[in-house]
Amino acid sequence: MKKALAILVVFLMVLLAACGSSGSGSNTSQGNTSGNTTGSTQTSGNTGSGNADEAADDELQPEPGAKLVVWESKEEKPFIEAVGKKFEELYGVPVVVEEVPGGDQGGRLATDGPAGLAADILTMPHDHIGPAATAGLILPNDYFEEETRASSVESAIIASTYDGILYGYPKSVETYALFYNKDLIANPPKTWQELIDFAKGYNNVSNNQFAIMWELGNAYFGYPFIASYGGYIFGNNGSDPNDIGVNSEGAIKGFELFKSLKEILPLNTGDVSWDVKTQLFLDGKLAINIDGPWAVANFRDKVNFGIAPLPAMEDGVPMISFSGVKSYYVNSYSKYPNAARLFAHFASSKENQLLNYEMTGIIPANKEAGEDPTIKNDPIISGFFEQFVNSNPMPSIPEMQAVWDPVAGALATVWNEQADVKATLDTAAQTIREKIQSGN
Repeated sequence: MKKALAILVVFLMVLLAACGSSGSGSNTSQGNTSGNTTGSTQTSGNTGSGNADEAADDELQPEPGAKLVVWESKEEKPFIEAVGKKFEELYGVPVVVEEVPGGDQGGRLATDGPAGLAADILTMPHDHIGPAATAGLILPNDYFEEETRASSVESAIIASTYDGILYGYPKSVETYALFYNKDLIANPPKTWQELIDFAKGYNNVSNNQFAIMWELGNAYFGYPFIASYGGYIFGNNGSDPNDIGVNSEGAIKGFELFKSLKEILPLNTGDVSWDVKTQLFLDGKLAINIDGPWAVANFRDKVNFGIAPLPAMEDGVPMISFSGVKSYYVNSYSKYPNAARLFAHFASSKENQLLNYEMTGIIPANKEAGEDPTIKNDPIISGFFEQFVNSNPMPSIPEMQAVWDPVAGALATVWNEQADVKATLDTAAQTIREKIQSGN
């Protein structure tokens, strides 16, 4: 009997080991709050499109009992609530939307994420992802990476990537362009030379009448004079703080053009504030105003305006603006990372980006959405989108904070004092380097 019992025990142990081995790879990560969900995706085929009528069997599947919380700004809350209802119909996963300003979400994630209190999906401007990714607060866009890269404009992909890893699901883009008063200038200038020629016949300084204005001392709007001839802030697509390019050959050439433009805008940088140029544009004295989509509401129904790309440099070289990208991100502490991935992908689909445009006026990050007749036939949105194609995303690394003041100082010195461009930019580059080294 003892011998028979021993054989039975061995048999049961072998059977149990075999059963355990066969199920060892089936990790759904349900309830996982460790922040490490790399192996949590359930895959058996191609990715879902996020806009199919039914959830296909071979899609990534949400965890049983999943329910999601999404953080979104006040402006876009109605849109994301509508998307949440569609998502629940498709996947059976309820979605609750909490109103949190976009600029606050990264900070709240840092405290609420590890505590299990943060949303499963959040929206952040791309220059906030560096700290979040470094701290392990957001999951890579791994399952839908290939599809996301193929469907989004390149600048949006670069902006949603940190340290070579794609984290975001791009949803919208923004940059600045020309607002031109159609009653003052019928056709926007395609080159700076055209603009200079127009200004010489239009300007009336004593009457505060000017051809063009932008925030002269603001590094955000000064960036095109660094980048358009091949200059840069940081090397390797803005990710290498050891390679500072604000005094590179291309930046010097661009700043020489910037310096010369004081001929058509004979004011100092401090005299051209956002308020000043906005009021002059409203008063019909400023023909062209460089600003972003956030300014549209100030002029709609008050000025007969259009939107056009920035004027080209010499030889038709496009002017490269700074751009911002908003993307969805998945909280690495989510209890339902698969469902959260599905929602981020679903909400950022072409169809839903077009819905977002209809409801809130965003500029889509999806390439096909940008080419859609709905966007193409909107002269305001299409103008911004055309400029966005020729834009670079702001670097998302923390060292970018060391750049703003030195570049603003260089803009003011070159413009106001007509100082030597190379010497001024050399000083700015050295100041940035010292600020980075000191941690300030």
